[in-house]
This record gives sequence, structure tokens and C-alpha cells, in this order.
Amino acid sequence: MMIDPVGHWHAEHANFSRLLDIFEKQVHAFHEGGEPNYDLMTDILLYLRHFPYLHHHPREEAAFELIAKRDPKLRLTLELLRQQHRAIATVGDELLRTLNEITSGTLTVRAGVEAAAAMYLVYYRHHIETEEEEVLPRAAKLLVAEDWRDIDAAAPHGPDPLFGSKSDAGYRELRRHIALEAESG
Repeated sequence: MMIDPVGHWHAEHANFSRLLDIFEKQVHAFHEGGEPNYDLMTDILLYLRHFPYLHHHPREEAAFELIAKRDPKLRLTLELLRQQHRAIATVGDELLRTLNEITSGTLTVRAGVEAAAAMYLVYYRHHIETEEEEVLPRAAKLLVAEDWRDIDAAAPHGPDPLFGSKSDAGYRELRRHIALEAESG
């Protein structure tokens, strides 16, 4: 079991938010007619499609079930968050396909790319904000050590391939970019 599961949940959200900020800067470059770093954007989407869906969201959804039992007033919010997990995945997959089309030389309507990127950013940020403001405080109050053990067991264990102590070689460039962003403040 994690030492501080709510703190861990919050830290993962902070990491996801950092990636969304970097992604948004690339979208802004695209909007301004510049040439964004499509490889960087793709790496961000691949990470956000892989790690959260294997490790983060299964733990969240296990927590949602327990919280809903203890605080039925949150049931609708928690169900909406579950649905958002699926919606964000769908929008992210579509955006990833669009980026792959761009890098393969397929002509793509600029407004369509911007709309898909904006939708992804808005959905993901709203989702994180709702969890931070409405779910994490309740989880900290309602869930006990045994609950957190069950929640932790709901997802496979494995290192975070980007933010973990041993990052995946495939994310080397993204990790370097995150470090540069942190230095420039």
C-alpha cells in the first residue's frame, strides 16, 4: 500500500497537468502557424493513453465505488468521472490518429486539429479539476487503510515509464523536455 494514497493521486494529477501544459504550448504553436513538435505531442498522448488507463484510472474507479457507498450524494459525479475516462480516451485516440496523419504527410484541416486538441485539453483538465476539488477531499475523509489496500490492488503494479525513477527509453525526449520546462519556470 502507498504511504499517502491521496498525495500519490494528487501527484499523478500534477504530472498529467504538466504534460497537458506542454501539449497546449505545442497546440498554440500550431495555431499561430508554426511547426509544433509532433513527436513530443505524440509522446504525450501515448503516455496519457497508456499509464493512466493501466494504473491510475483503475485505482480511481475502485475508489469511486467505495466513496459512492459511503457518500451517495457523490454517486452522479463519480459516474460522470467514469464516463469521462472513456470520453477522454476516445478523444485522445482520435487526436493521436490525427497527429499520425499529419506526420505521415496526409493533408489535415487545421481547424479540425485545433478543435480536437482543444476538446482533449478541456475534457482532461476539467476531469482532473473535478477529482481534485470534489473527490480527493472526500476520499481522504471517507476511506480507511483497508479501502486503500483494496484500491491499490485494483491496478497492476509497475513503474511510471515517464515520471518513475527508471523512465522508459521511449520517453527520453519527453523527459528531457519536461526538465527544460521546469528550468525555464
